[in-house]
Amino acid sequence: MDPLTGHLLIAMPSMQDPRFHRTVIYICAHSEDGSMGLIVNKPAETLALKDLFERLDIPITGSSAAEPVRFGGPVETGRGFVLHSADYDVEGATMHVNAQVSMTATVDILHAMAEGEGPARAMVALGYAGWGPGQLETELQENGWLTADADDDLLFDALNETKWARAMQKIGVDPSLLSSGGRA
Repeated sequence: MDPLTGHLLIAMPSMQDPRFHRTVIYICAHSEDGSMGLIVNKPAETLALKDLFERLDIPITGSSAAEPVRFGGPVETGRGFVLHSADYDVEGATMHVNAQVSMTATVDILHAMAEGEGPARAMVALGYAGWGPGQLETELQENGWLTADADDDLLFDALNETKWARAMQKIGVDPSLLSSGGRA
């Protein structure tokens, strides 16, 4: 497994792109062909999981589904992804990121979640963040991102507004001490 796969990217305060300002991204796949991740701390505009279930005509029988859907990134924003604990698997459709975290992008998992039979922990996102070959490495070298180990709370809890600061704290960085300006 690549060293970045299964880790977090934490946007530096100097991140200019508003889509990534103060974001925390979970890297689902990283290789010489490029990278793919999901932003875990930005709710989609006014869209809760129950709304998504209604739009897809999925009856909710075992879940309150009050959690917000996340904005996973600017690529394919109409496509849904479920980042989840590894206790759930759809054969041929679930990608195992590591021993603790998997990702499934089929409607089967949404049906299971609506019935209360899905994974123990999950986060639904629309869209993803993607990088071409070498692009993420360049952004890391240019100090656009910090990296950190992932943990369940940063991935799955609903405290989106504090995830960026908590991710910074996790690696011992005080964001107020970082430069927010460009290079000299």
